[in-house]
Amino acid sequence: MTTTVNSAPIVAAAVETVESHLHPTPSWDVADHPVPTGREEIWRFSPVKKLRKLFSEDAETGSLDWDVALPEGIVVSDLSADEARALAVEAPVDRISAIAAQGPLRRSHIQIPANGVYDEPIVFTAKGDGGLARDHIVLSVGANAQATVVFHFVGAGAYAEKSDFIVGPGAQLNIVTLQDWDDDTVHGGQRSLSVGRDAQVKSVTASLGGGVVRLQENFRYDGPGGELNSYGLYFVDSGQHIQHRLFVDHNEPHTKSNVDYRGALQGKGANAVWIGDVLIRKAAEGIDTYESNKNLLLTEGCKVDSVPNLEIETGEIEGAGHSSSTGRFDELQLFYLRSRGVPEREARRLVVHGFFWDIIRRIGIDSIQEKLLERVEREIAAVESAGAAQ
Repeated sequence: MTTTVNSAPIVAAAVETVESHLHPTPSWDVADHPVPTGREEIWRFSPVKKLRKLFSEDAETGSLDWDVALPEGIVVSDLSADEARALAVEAPVDRISAIAAQGPLRRSHIQIPANGVYDEPIVFTAKGDGGLARDHIVLSVGANAQATVVFHFVGAGAYAEKSDFIVGPGAQLNIVTLQDWDDDTVHGGQRSLSVGRDAQVKSVTASLGGGVVRLQENFRYDGPGGELNSYGLYFVDSGQHIQHRLFVDHNEPHTKSNVDYRGALQGKGANAVWIGDVLIRKAAEGIDTYESNKNLLLTEGCKVDSVPNLEIETGEIEGAGHSSSTGRFDELQLFYLRSRGVPEREARRLVVHGFFWDIIRRIGIDSIQEKLLERVEREIAAVESAGAAQ
């Protein structure tokens, strides 16, 4: 990353700790996060043996190779451990993120100035060199700013992440994270985002590669009127494990959230995990929230764990709901297309495209949308090749 002079930070307010088996007590002390056995609630869906590289405090580590072309006004500066903790939305909630925050070679603060308007995406490309890497990244967006920020992860190795995104009042942030790793990469970490008063945030998380990817994504509000749209998609192949864990904390009144994650799986041993939780606190009157997870099984031998949760502490809300579905191709859609002369192979292709397009189109970045559509084609081609070989 390019390093420039630091400017005044934006400090996120503290949040009352949630007492729940779904939400471990946040702590910067690694000792408060023992090495998991896999029997703990937050780890029972995770392949802890495959993640063991990320549990060691003593392992030799480096940082990813970061590359970015910064537009005028965007500042990237180094942080001390104390500065990073003061800026962070919250402390780590698991061992991987606690270790990432404790000892990385790089702690970076990306600052988007108040009232700044950036029409072109700001793309950070982070590449692994095959070793173990750790980073703590803080992104702060000033009041009334407008920007699209992309984090594109490529290469190989093992990566532990702690990221904090702070969105100021009235700001509009589109944030895209693209896990485009080599097949044997292991990636774990925690991303925490604070939505300011009357701010609008669109988050898109796409997990395309990696042997094991486990991401904890936490969202909260720093004032009333904030709106969050969190979208995700993932492709899971034979032997891969992709896990997304989301927590939306409606701690302020008159806030909104919409979560929609979709995944496709193909191949023996492909495993996807989606854990979604929305907490509506007593003070969060007049909120509106919905979370959805859909999974499409393209072949036999796949496994999906999908667990939506709602924790409601007040009845004074506009709306709250959740849904989860896992299944094969929609036979009614296939019948409709074939009855109009579309061949079965092309009909299946259209169904898969339609399944993902509603998420992909929301990204708003042509190059990334094209990349994801290409991956859809690759997944369909792989399924067709496997079927032809049988």
